[in-house]
Amino acid sequence: MTTPAAVADGRSDPFRRGPWPRVAAVALVLYVIYACAQMEISWERLLTGLDNGARFLGRLFPPNFSRGDLLVKGLLESLQIAVLASTLGIALAMPIGLAAARNLMPAWATWPARFIIVTARSFHPVIVAILFVKAVGFGALAGILALTVASVGFIGKLFTEAIEEISLKQVEAVRATGASFASVLAYGVMPQVFSRFIGFATYQLDSNLRNSTMVGIVGAGGIGGTLFAAFQRFDYDFVCAILIAIISVIMAGEILATAVRAIFIDNATLADLLLRRQPRARVDVREDD
Repeated sequence: MTTPAAVADGRSDPFRRGPWPRVAAVALVLYVIYACAQMEISWERLLTGLDNGARFLGRLFPPNFSRGDLLVKGLLESLQIAVLASTLGIALAMPIGLAAARNLMPAWATWPARFIIVTARSFHPVIVAILFVKAVGFGALAGILALTVASVGFIGKLFTEAIEEISLKQVEAVRATGASFASVLAYGVMPQVFSRFIGFATYQLDSNLRNSTMVGIVGAGGIGGTLFAAFQRFDYDFVCAILIAIISVIMAGEILATAVRAIFIDNATLADLLLRRQPRARVDVREDD
């Protein structure tokens, strides 16, 4: 075992130097140069893009909020898609993620569950949305189904990894009492993964809020359809208004997710959140007679 004194004396280097890291760095630089040449990336194109981008930004401002009813309708539909997809996706991901955990379930259950998770994670939500638009038609239903699939893939994978990292001592202690499998999950597994699961769920809701604006571009409902139509009409001032509204919704979702994590994980109260103070640790105090 290498001691700190040995490292300080230079007798052992924790970061061993060799030729292979240098070879890898040179190979990476050469490949980047080769890839840029193959894709016709040049400084001239970048400078031209910057000039075009500056003119495009100039056409975005000032934003036009005159069609507020259309904007609000699209945002509400995106919000509904995100909430419904997150709820359905999390509800499906919990049993699938549990079945995929190799430390609790047999192989005949883990492999099919892992196949479902991998399949759900293999495609971008926009691609899945295109498939559902072809299957169920245009509208919010296609967006809900597409984001549900994405939620199953993301939450299922993280939930499985969280369960596989738990301590089995608590699980074995509950089993030793003769408890049923459901009781083992309730008292031996969930207490160890609950805080992480809350974080996964809030992040997925935030992710679905963003993705709900993208799936609308392919006809799966939400504000994305309105945004795409505004681009096609070269109505850039209204595009700017839509972008500002989307950023505002995402920021509100981030604040809400932070509040939910503080309430469930840090035992914060509403007063703690409003006054921006640290939640008090819950300590049981017993007075001596």
